[in-house]
Amino acid sequence: MGFRSKTSRKTRAKTATPTAQSGKGSSSLQRVRLPVDLLRAGMRVVKLDRPWTEVPVLFQGFTIDTDEQAGLLRHYCEWVVVENEIDVLEDALDQAANLKTRTLQPLPETRSLNQELPRASVAWRSAHRLVSNLTRSIEMGHDLKLDEARPVITQCVDSIKANASAMFWMSRVKSRDAYTAEHCVRVAIFAVAFARFLGMPDEDLHIVGLCGLLHDLGKLQVPDSILNKPGPLSAEEMAIMKDHTQYGYKMLRADTSLDSIVSDVSRHHHERIDGRGYPDQLEEWQISRFARLVSIIDAYDAMTSDRCYRDGMPASDAIRVLYQNRGAQFDVDMVEAFIRMVGIYPPGTLVELSTGEVALVVAVHPGKKLKPRVEVLLDADKQAIEPRLIDLGDLPTGTVIDIAHPLPDGSFGLSLNSRIQQLVKQNTHSASNSL
Repeated sequence: MGFRSKTSRKTRAKTATPTAQSGKGSSSLQRVRLPVDLLRAGMRVVKLDRPWTEVPVLFQGFTIDTDEQAGLLRHYCEWVVVENEIDVLEDALDQAANLKTRTLQPLPETRSLNQELPRASVAWRSAHRLVSNLTRSIEMGHDLKLDEARPVITQCVDSIKANASAMFWMSRVKSRDAYTAEHCVRVAIFAVAFARFLGMPDEDLHIVGLCGLLHDLGKLQVPDSILNKPGPLSAEEMAIMKDHTQYGYKMLRADTSLDSIVSDVSRHHHERIDGRGYPDQLEEWQISRFARLVSIIDAYDAMTSDRCYRDGMPASDAIRVLYQNRGAQFDVDMVEAFIRMVGIYPPGTLVELSTGEVALVVAVHPGKKLKPRVEVLLDADKQAIEPRLIDLGDLPTGTVIDIAHPLPDGSFGLSLNSRIQQLVKQNTHSASNSL
C-alpha cells in the first residue's frame, strides 16, 4: 500500500472521483476516493490517505461492518479509496457535491439566539465547573472522573445544534484569571461547531467536543510560575511547557473508556503541517484529522484571549495569523473553512455601523463575511433604543449599511456579558410565565 505524499489543495479537493474500474457487466467494481464523512457499512476500504500503520485498524483493507469502524477512519483520515459495485456507492457519490459546498452555507438554526441563550448559559457553566473540578483533582492527586465530561459535552452539542451563536456569545465573555479552564471550554465549543460546519456526523460532534475539552489537561501539571510567566520562557522552561502534551496524553490514555483519538489530540495538537511541531515532529500525513482541527481552534483562542500578562488580539488579527500560517503550521483547507465559519466579525463582536448606530453581531454568513446579522442597540447619537435585528447581507434594494469598525467590549456602556444576562433573564421569565 502506497504512502501518502504531501498533497496540494487541488489534489485533495478531488473527492468522490472514480480511480479505477475492474470487471465487466453489471457486477463491475468501481474504485472511488471518498471523503471519510460519506463512509457507510458495506464499503470496502482499499487505501487510506496515510499509511495503514498510522491508523489503529487491524487489517490493511477491510469491509466496513460497523459504525465504529467508519468512525475510526473519520477521526484520523480526510479521504479513503473504496472499492464496491456502483449501487453501493451511488448515495455517497450523490452526496459528495453537497459536502463540498457545505462550508459555503451558515450553520443551521432551529432556535433564535434569544431563545437559546438560557440553555447555552447552563451548558457553559456546567463545562466550566467540570474543568475546575478536574483542576482541583489533579492538584490534590485524586483520580480523574472523566465520565462526567460526556453529559457536559452533550449539553454543548445540543445547544450548538440549535443555535451555535448562543455558545459563541458565551465564549466571548472571558476572565484573565480563569484562562486555562475557560480556554478548554471555548476550544470544545468551537470544535463542536466547526465539526458540524464541516459536515461531520452527529456522533463525531460529541467525540471532537471531548477532544477540545480535554486537549490541554496536561497544562494543569505545569507549574503556575511557567504557565503564567509574564515574559519569554527560557529554554528549560519552554521544554517543561511543551511536556504538557505528553502529561495530558498519559492521563487520557489511562482511561480506557475514552476513544483513542482523545489522547491522540492531547499529544499532537501542537504538531505542524511542515513537520516542525512538537512533541514528535510529525509529518503532515501523520497528524490526525481531529488534531488538525483542534490545533487551529487552540491557536485562535490563545491569540484572542486576555492573559494575566497581556491583552488578547482582535479576532481579525488572529484570523490573519491563521491564514498566513496555512500550509506551514495549519491545514490549508481547514483554516479557510474555519475563517468562513467565524467570519471577520465573529458573533458577539460589538461594532459601529456606517449609520453611526452601535450593534452586536448575532450571526455570520460564510458567503457574506463583511455583512453579518446584527442586533442594533444604540442609535446614531449613541442613545439606547429598542433592540432590532438587521441582516446586513439581506437589506432591501437600495439600502446599504456596512460595518464601519469593531469596538472594544464596554464601549458606550455596552457589555456583551450584560446583554447576555439581560436576555437570559427575559427568556427565563417568559418561559416561566408560559408554564
